[in-house]
Amino acid sequence: MEIQTETRQRWMATLAKSNLNQLEAKIAEIGTLPEYSFIRPPEIGLTMVRGRAGGTGQIFNLGEMTITRCTVKIEEVIGFGYVGGRSYRHAELAALCDGLMQIPEWHDIVQSIVIEFLQAEAKRKKEVQESQTEATKVNFFTLRRGDE
Repeated sequence: MEIQTETRQRWMATLAKSNLNQLEAKIAEIGTLPEYSFIRPPEIGLTMVRGRAGGTGQIFNLGEMTITRCTVKIEEVIGFGYVGGRSYRHAELAALCDGLMQIPEWHDIVQSIVIEFLQAEAKRKKEVQESQTEATKVNFFTLRRGDE
């Protein structure tokens, strides 16, 4: 099964940004999962966050961020999980889903039960946030005084 890099990046980002409780609930819906082993058990570390002035300017180091990473092996497939913050379980489940998504007989199951739900939930949250932001938007306009 040939997986495009961009496609894998999308599902890994979805898993990394998901809510842990929702991720656990969706994985539980799948039922019995295959056995997996840790290549790298969940561990907490730091990564440097970089930015660009104005989004296109020169790169600068913004600061460090705590991440948790995990690597699992399912059959002959390696799954990776990187999540922001300090959650061993979240990193483990993200790695597990990444591995399962690479196995043809598990791909469609995980895609339909876990990934699509998490993507829809992320889209819903974004829409709610945008509507709340829009509600506080102030439109400034200038009134013209006199007949100048």
